[in-house]
Amino acid sequence: MLQLEARGPVTILRLAHGKASAMDIELLEALRGALHQLGADPSVRAVVLTGTGSIFCAGVDLKRLLAGGSAYVERFLPALDGAVLELFGCDKPVVAAANGHAIAGGCILVEACDARLLAAGGARIGVPELKVGVPFPAGIVEVLRFALPSRHASDLLLRGRLCTPDEALARGLVDEIVPPGQLVERALEVALDLASPPPAAFAATKRRLRGPAREQAERLSRETRAATVALWNSAEVQAAVSAYVGQTLAR
Repeated sequence: MLQLEARGPVTILRLAHGKASAMDIELLEALRGALHQLGADPSVRAVVLTGTGSIFCAGVDLKRLLAGGSAYVERFLPALDGAVLELFGCDKPVVAAANGHAIAGGCILVEACDARLLAAGGARIGVPELKVGVPFPAGIVEVLRFALPSRHASDLLLRGRLCTPDEALARGLVDEIVPPGQLVERALEVALDLASPPPAAFAATKRRLRGPAREQAERLSRETRAATVALWNSAEVQAAVSAYVGQTLAR
């Protein structure tokens, strides 16, 4: 599900959950736990988050979402918020090395990192949740609002665009485009550079930079959780997700 590899003071955290590392409760809980553990380990100075094969993360496991029914949604949304906010608030530098497609929830993971690298080539990245039919959880919107340039955030969220690497760079979704064979090594370089200040100084600065957004995200997540669960479980949203899954399988 997750693979950890120590490269000196940097740990590579690799998503390895099936072909597409689609998000289910188990993956999200494992990711949150791993990030918490790495954040508390004084021997770890930085983290590189990457995936396997040609896909970084394809977002929510929609088939599992449909099969699980309302009880699954009630457990899934807190797990999603928890994993994303653990990543967003990690005191240590976290560099995303998106090795391929980073769709919906996969894109959100990339945006929650401190530096965002994407492999050159045919990868697509974006947040097409509204194309699928599901509303964004409020806390996730706050993470994206922090990470994305304000002039592009609304367009990316409301239109659900999937961007090529060059488009992603131009719109501020990623910071660098890197040849696939050099991606992890370049991410390690960036991670080491970010980790060069004293850890306490980095952590304090990151908390002051991201703290207000994280507090707002956590508050909104709590306050809107019941409404978001109800929306995701509504007949209209469930029908839209089912239709999207059907169209995808028919391709």
